[in-house]
Amino acid sequence: MSKKYEFPVVIEEDEDGVLIASVPSLPGCHTHAKTLPTLMKRIKEAILLWLDVQKDVPLTKFVGLQEVEVIKS
Repeated sequence: MSKKYEFPVVIEEDEDGVLIASVPSLPGCHTHAKTLPTLMKRIKEAILLWLDVQKDVPLTKFVGLQEVEVIKS
């Protein structure tokens, strides 16, 4: 029986231009790629692998992202 899941994915770009995707509600679930289409394919694969290995899916709800400014002296 199939079950549908939806997870927010955080996408960042490193200093070399590589895209990094992570799923905050699935600890350790992340991947990287040079292009967005490849990244999206890989993160879906990573999520499915994570779900296959884990017994329970965390019941956390994504609330949002907030940018915070700090000044380091």
